Amino acid sequence: MSKRIVVPGELVTEERKKLGSHVFVREGRIYSECMGLVNDESDFASVVPLEGKYMPQVGDVVIGIICGEKFSVYEVDINSFYSAMIMKRELREVLKPGTVISAKIIKVNELNEVELVQPRMFFGGDIISISAVKIPRVIGREGSMLNTLKDGTGTNLIVGKNGRIWVKGGNTDLLKKAISKISREAHLDNLTNSITEFLEKENPNAQRMNKTIAQEGEE
Repeated sequence: MSKRIVVPGELVTEERKKLGSHVFVREGRIYSECMGLVNDESDFASVVPLEGKYMPQVGDVVIGIICGEKFSVYEVDINSFYSAMIMKRELREVLKPGTVISAKIIKVNELNEVELVQPRMFFGGDIISISAVKIPRVIGREGSMLNTLKDGTGTNLIVGKNGRIWVKGGNTDLLKKAISKISREAHLDNLTNSITEFLEKENPNAQRMNKTIAQEGEE
């Protein structure tokens, strides 16, 4: 069973409902503003976009890449249309362009400029990118999908709300395949079960792995 996919301008519902995100009203009917998944199970009608750049939200933890510096700040690429910065006083180290960090968004001003705090540097590893709107599927309900990915691949991974996943150790190739499968099938129900079966088939030894993932690579 899958949720209904709509394209821009397609009818979402003819019922009288409160407007959620990415929808609009015309002649009493509710239509979609984007390509996405319909969510009209409550008093609200909304559409969850299937693609799109990350929209910064205060409180989100993101994975960023240092891309420059000026005066007292570092400029950070957070996979968004909007610029992000972190004050140099937040760090003890001098950061070079290309350095990967995780950080928390503390402020988004009226110009959509983003201020970051609580930086953590990563050393080595890889970055996997996925549409930011699909990150909740990578995490799963109460972290169920995230635990499935860790246990099934033996990798250490940190998920950013901005569509970036830092991974190190374990079977990273298998993890990338699993993330790609999640991206393709994000609109389907029972996705965690599907990924569990996929990992067990691809890596039969996963059940015997040590499930304690060392937090290597972070300082």
